Amino acid sequence: MSAEGSPDGSRFKVETGDTGSLYVENSVNKPVSKEEESLLEPGNNLPQPDSLPLSEVDMSSPGNSVITATPDSTHIPIVKYTELDTVDQPDGDQLLKTPDSAVGHSNLFLYHDEFKERPAIAGAISSIANYSSTIQQTPGDPDAKPVEKANLGTLMGVYLPCIQNIFGVILFIRMTWIVGTCGVVEGFLVVFCCCCVTMLTAISMSAIATNGVVPAGGSYFMISRALGPEFGGAVGILFYIGTTFAGAMYIIGAVEISLTYLFGPPMSLFGPDINDDFVKFNNYRVYGTMLLIVMGLIVFLGVKFVNKFAGVALFCVIGSIISIFVGVFVNFGGNTKAPICMLGSRLLSQVTEEYCIKDPVESPDIWNMYCERLSNFTDLHMNDTTPEMYKCDEYFQDNELNITQGIVGMKSGVIKKNLWNKYYDAGTAISNSTVESEYNLGGKPPKNQITVDIFASFTIIVGIFFPSVTGIMAGSNRSGDLADPQASIPVGTICAILTTSITYLASVILFAATVDPLLLRDKFGQSIGGSLVIGNVAWPHPKVIEIGSLLSTIGAGLQSLTGAPRLLQSIAKDGIIPFLEPMGVVSSRNEPVRALALTIGICQIAVLIGNVDAIAPLLSMFFLMCYGFVNLACALQTLLRTPNWRPRFKYYHWSLSLLGVVMCLGVMFMSSWYFALLAMFIAGLVYKYIEYRGAEKEWGDGIRGLALSAARFSLLRLEDGPPHTKNWRPQILILSKLDDKLNVKHKRLFTLASQLKAGKGLTIGCTVVQGEFGKMYGESQAARLSLKQVIESEQVKGFPEVVVNQSISQGICHMIQTSGLGGMKPNTVIVGWPNSWRKKEEDGTQVFVNTIRDAASGKMALLVPKGIQRFPDTGDSVKGNIDIWWIVHDGGLLMLLPFLLKQHRTWRKCRLRIFTVAQVEDNSIQMKKDLKTFLYQLRIDADVEVVEMHDSDVSAYTYERTLIMEQRNEMLHEMRVSKKSRSKMGRRYSLNENPLNQVKDGVATTLVEEFSQSATVDSLLDSSRHQDLGIPTQKSPSKVKFSEELNGDVDGEGGSSNVVENHVKPNVKREHKSMDSITPENANVRRMHTAVKLNEAIVAKSHDAKLVILNLPGPPKVVGKDKDCSYMEFLEVLTEGLERVLMVRGGGREVITIYS
Repeated sequence: MSAEGSPDGSRFKVETGDTGSLYVENSVNKPVSKEEESLLEPGNNLPQPDSLPLSEVDMSSPGNSVITATPDSTHIPIVKYTELDTVDQPDGDQLLKTPDSAVGHSNLFLYHDEFKERPAIAGAISSIANYSSTIQQTPGDPDAKPVEKANLGTLMGVYLPCIQNIFGVILFIRMTWIVGTCGVVEGFLVVFCCCCVTMLTAISMSAIATNGVVPAGGSYFMISRALGPEFGGAVGILFYIGTTFAGAMYIIGAVEISLTYLFGPPMSLFGPDINDDFVKFNNYRVYGTMLLIVMGLIVFLGVKFVNKFAGVALFCVIGSIISIFVGVFVNFGGNTKAPICMLGSRLLSQVTEEYCIKDPVESPDIWNMYCERLSNFTDLHMNDTTPEMYKCDEYFQDNELNITQGIVGMKSGVIKKNLWNKYYDAGTAISNSTVESEYNLGGKPPKNQITVDIFASFTIIVGIFFPSVTGIMAGSNRSGDLADPQASIPVGTICAILTTSITYLASVILFAATVDPLLLRDKFGQSIGGSLVIGNVAWPHPKVIEIGSLLSTIGAGLQSLTGAPRLLQSIAKDGIIPFLEPMGVVSSRNEPVRALALTIGICQIAVLIGNVDAIAPLLSMFFLMCYGFVNLACALQTLLRTPNWRPRFKYYHWSLSLLGVVMCLGVMFMSSWYFALLAMFIAGLVYKYIEYRGAEKEWGDGIRGLALSAARFSLLRLEDGPPHTKNWRPQILILSKLDDKLNVKHKRLFTLASQLKAGKGLTIGCTVVQGEFGKMYGESQAARLSLKQVIESEQVKGFPEVVVNQSISQGICHMIQTSGLGGMKPNTVIVGWPNSWRKKEEDGTQVFVNTIRDAASGKMALLVPKGIQRFPDTGDSVKGNIDIWWIVHDGGLLMLLPFLLKQHRTWRKCRLRIFTVAQVEDNSIQMKKDLKTFLYQLRIDADVEVVEMHDSDVSAYTYERTLIMEQRNEMLHEMRVSKKSRSKMGRRYSLNENPLNQVKDGVATTLVEEFSQSATVDSLLDSSRHQDLGIPTQKSPSKVKFSEELNGDVDGEGGSSNVVENHVKPNVKREHKSMDSITPENANVRRMHTAVKLNEAIVAKSHDAKLVILNLPGPPKVVGKDKDCSYMEFLEVLTEGLERVLMVRGGGREVITIYS
């Protein structure tokens, strides 16, 4: 080494070798003293570090490093060092060659080789946490508008839309009839049964909807992603047909309200008797078609109008319901708005209070209806006749006409008369008597007596009422507009169902307690002049309800005609039903015009049915099938325990979902078995159509043939290649080591795999038997049997596999490449930590590091448990913390593994804690917020902490540790030169000799001749005894900082004084340097610095954790035994002081997702 200085003594240049130089700078521009200058003379050693003052210098600052002489120091302190002129680095530290990528990761140098593929969490967490569930527009689109931020809350985004969709036309035009026909008891059961179906479905839907982000698409998206395209397509079509038929029901309901209650006979096109079925239903068909065309044009021309009108319709719905309930209490003692005329016990229609008398003069219309004038008195004027001049109907003659009030109020106690059902055949008179002669007309014309229009029963009324509880998907359909879908959808949907259920149940009781039984059974209000029954209860006027119900029904119809085409377009865009693909085309205004046209066509078919009571059961079938599949999807996901099934909504259970499935099927067949079969036939037809390309069936002999056929069918159906992220689960390949007796050494590897079985993946336990395959058949079978016994004893679902190879590394490589079959190939390797890697360096180290490289080449994840013998057994129960140290993002495997472990009873009581590392320039507060957001989206409950690791000096311990590691590497390299020399060395030196005592004056004789192999390999760098080696530490600076121009290792053929040569030229006797003369490689010091600092942080935070999971740094890119040994030493330092460690390295693909 030589030195030369500037004339003013402010700067010195120190030549350190052929490839580099150091600058020495006086920090205050003061000439260096003679004593200080003499330190730079050739042959002089630098002062001891314990006499040097400490300084703080930023590691990340670029530029030439300097040795600074301070005025108050008698010696020159080493503060920085680096190479100025470096040669090409064999280690390929590409990231450090770009200063912008290197800055900020000075404390994570051990991971820097992989930052391009596996970014540090500090830079990755913000991008993976801040997502948008909407489809982003391309940046290059000049017309692109900024995506509106989803900001709808629970109230506006879920609760109120669900309220609007659930409350429908049935409440206004059929609820009183349902209560009057079923009675309070059965009416309550009808409502309660239907509400239970929707509540169970809402619970299942909440679990699915909170299992990740659900874009718009509602039940179709959820089921298709949960049960596959066949079920998803079938349910999507059912939901589409149901929504379309719902639009038809709303249209017919709007026409019925207009014709029957608002305008009456003048509106009829087929005659004035609007109570006649022919007149009534034909009017419904004609006006329904006209209204459908108008509403279709509105949807086609202006969806914005539809959305704005939705607010008006919602106001009408809520206002009308409030008006009804207020009217119930206002009319506590009844009112006189709805007088009804009765003939005996029978209810009459279109008879006002003043004409409800039996007199030919005062009430000629009703008199002439039941009586015929005798032939002797036909010439007399009507006003001149008397009752004796007529021959009247027997029932009319025997009974009197009387007036009673229809709205009697809760004070009357009329609820007692409305407790029980009154089911009668169609055509029977509505009567308050149970005597058959009273309600049975005996084939006589009903005249103006109101009759039952359809046969009713409990099951039929369930089918008619059920559409009034549908609409629970409105919240999940709007998930893309919600600020927090995972919180809003369950709360909003369930609260909406509770609100509507309570409203319906209360209305059953209140209507029964307020309205006369006969008026309740008058479906169309004929006895009160064609007025809406519920309108006469409402306050302040019946027209409020009639107009409000009309507007709300039209609004609901517009919503159906808007939503159905978009659902059809979503199905068409998925491409699962080829003949529907043209429906996926949208117009220039991004409107599904073709789908709208088809929707209007299907809706017209339903409109032609013309009867709400006929459409409602058919509509119920489609919704019940849809809800049944939602429950089935939730039940299967829960029972199968797929890794992606992590709903944030916790109040669900598979038994509730199965109960929902059973109830859906039960209600379907109760309501109408033939409609139920029709809906199931349509679903099956769609399912088989989507699946028609499936594998052909093959029937073998007996059950085994069937099992083989099913296995082949399943394997062929599995996607060949990487599965979807949601379907990823650990298919484990356990690399097991056998002892001399071919028994498994570490059974806890299989225990760990068993505890990960929540992933429901397949496990292959394998081992490599060293030898020649042709001569080792017996040993391979014995090894297979040993593996099989361990697999069975540890309750692992898998198979044993044995490979015979003369090289352990090659055998493992072959196993990684060829194990598995089709889509059941392993994607995760578990390999134990080689505890004796220092003693058996050539075997343990090389095999272990090559396994890591082979797993990475095969794009397989890798799990390395350290301290495997201290891992809990399957029967144990662990309480405490599982700490995840998330340093780099490599696909989310670090998040998935602890979740799977917690599904096992051994780890179920543990709490997850996630730590990540922040650098100086990182915003640790924002990082913590983003990490919490990401975990919330992943549905993983864990405590979050961001550990700030400031740039710090390289400690003396780190520097010494690196020196000792490289000293050991150099000795091992020399010992590999000749086996003969090693054996000679073993004879010359005993195990008790300290090889370092042989080192004199910085120059030693050849290590091959000086050191005992076992003493050197075993003790030179045992981390637990490094303080007792007696190694001088004079050349270990207490603080060393690096410039970002440092590029890592240098070539072994030459380098500066801070590079240790690790390669020996052939046939050249190599001299070994003493510890005093070695300067460690910069890259190694920095990697050791990372390992030490991270270990300090991990031990400080996780010393009492039951399991520590952290990222496994990548192996050296340059293959070499010295590099491998250094890598093992870094891992050893990184995990020191930890009882149970699981090092994880992802396979290069995402294995966890925020989406459902």
